[in-house]
Amino acid sequence: MSKYEKTCLIRGDGGRAIRGILDRIGDKWTLLVVATLDGPALRFSELQRRIPGISQRMLTRTVRNLERDGLVSRTVYAEVPPRVEYALTGTGRTLIAPAVALAEWAVDHNPEIEEHQATYDSDQDQAP
Repeated sequence: MSKYEKTCLIRGDGGRAIRGILDRIGDKWTLLVVATLDGPALRFSELQRRIPGISQRMLTRTVRNLERDGLVSRTVYAEVPPRVEYALTGTGRTLIAPAVALAEWAVDHNPEIEEHQATYDSDQDQAP
């Protein structure tokens, strides 16, 4: 029995909790936001500027979800105009090492994976 299977049995949820968290951190923008916040707190506009291609709507949705999950904190300063900054929480910071490890794995294995994809696609094109 794998560690994953044991965890699912212990929790008794069939892996639902694990899938929920992996769905959140594995979406298109979450890890980019987390990685970008690995440093000092950033204002929304600066965060958006540092993540090319993310829309205001998607950044808003992503930071709200991360705030809800306790991975990002949102601090509002009573100034005119109001200033809002986002930062990783302690829990959010624990995500950096596994995220970097996963990114390094992807970079290291990408040529092999692309080769397998090309072979598979070629085989599919030749299949009757």
